[in-house]
Amino acid sequence: MKDRLFVLLQYPLPHHFLSRLVLLLTRVEIRPVKNWMISYFVRRFSINLDEAAETSPAAYPSFNSFFTRALKPGVRPVVAGTHEIACPVDGAVSQAGAIEKDRLYQAKGHDYSLEALLGGDQKLAAEFTGGTFATIYLSPRDYHRIHMPEAGRLRRMLYIPGRLFSVNTTTVRQVPGLFARNERMVCVFDTAHGPMAVIPVGALFVGSMQTVWDGLPSNTVWDGPLTPPRHPGTKCADFGQREISLARGAEMGRFNMGSTVIVLFARNSMRLDRAMREGEAVKVGQLLGSWNTAETEPAAA
Repeated sequence: MKDRLFVLLQYPLPHHFLSRLVLLLTRVEIRPVKNWMISYFVRRFSINLDEAAETSPAAYPSFNSFFTRALKPGVRPVVAGTHEIACPVDGAVSQAGAIEKDRLYQAKGHDYSLEALLGGDQKLAAEFTGGTFATIYLSPRDYHRIHMPEAGRLRRMLYIPGRLFSVNTTTVRQVPGLFARNERMVCVFDTAHGPMAVIPVGALFVGSMQTVWDGLPSNTVWDGPLTPPRHPGTKCADFGQREISLARGAEMGRFNMGSTVIVLFARNSMRLDRAMREGEAVKVGQLLGSWNTAETEPAAA
């Protein structure tokens, strides 16, 4: 009953207004205020600052700069095998497995369609029908930068507006089609093994999502963080004429508060590592799965 009430109360909330307030608060640079917020957060969530490139909480100019902190080189080693795919984020596996025709499993009693997740783009959805997916939840204590599972060239990017329900386990189990309802951005890459999509999904109090190519001279479509400002409808940009290529393990974006990342792969292109099970903790760079070759079996169900 307590969990159900928690979820029901989210429906009438002004999701974007509250997230905008959090966005402003996390950028406050008044020293006593931001120092208190950072210190409280470190204690509350047992943050391991020894991994951070900057280990002093007081050195961060705002809470957001602390929240999106970089790690020391080598802290997250990236798999190096020719056919290995890297985990894109720190977090916990929400779900992972086969895309059953065009359906992705969310939680017991809930699934959603590829087409809905991809903003109604039937042609794009067809590229991943029958493929493989992994959904990874980032908790407040996690590292919040997103990295490339495989080397790829950015082909297309979509911004899809929506609600900002919480993406914690309780809400995911009770809100139908949650990941196809929340605000999200779809980044489609062409790799040597076929198409790959990396999809950061917004959530309650996630004030902003952004990519490393924001503001690049070659980028005339996306100017600064993707959200805010909010957009009234789906926004799409093709990057075929722009050379935006990223190596496996390279940073591709970040959440300015925490949320969820969904990764999509084409049919029979890869198989997930056995460690990718519901509830398992994962780290950036560890083995997510392996590309299929002539000697390997089809993608795992």
